[in-house]
Amino acid sequence: MRPPVAPYLTVSPALAAIAYYTSVFGATQKAIMPAFDGMRIMHCELSINGGSIMLADAFPEFGHTRMSIPGELVTSSVSLEFKKAQDVDDTFAKATKFGGKAETSPTSSFWGTRVATFRDPFGHRWILNGPLV
Repeated sequence: MRPPVAPYLTVSPALAAIAYYTSVFGATQKAIMPAFDGMRIMHCELSINGGSIMLADAFPEFGHTRMSIPGELVTSSVSLEFKKAQDVDDTFAKATKFGGKAETSPTSSFWGTRVATFRDPFGHRWILNGPLV
């Protein structure tokens, strides 16, 4: 069963994103549907940190999505809540090692979490949180 809310990301190339999310977050594939052109992914569902992320390549020929403009940042963010503060540091280190761009390095916040933010190589912002206690 899927969680009641799951982000759906347009990411091109989707196969590269799947490899990145698997390496950084330990994502596991729940479903994948290649497109008829044999080069793109029409749909993929990944399990990450107990939740689901869905993604697909852009299909501008159908008029519903467009290719991103180089240097354009995605305006939505995906937040992950970890069980331990150390998970924030470990995930952030992997994310930036594999091409993610640091926005906020791991910091102990005044609201009681270890927090960090980065943008993945595809422009999506990820917010990492883990309890300090």
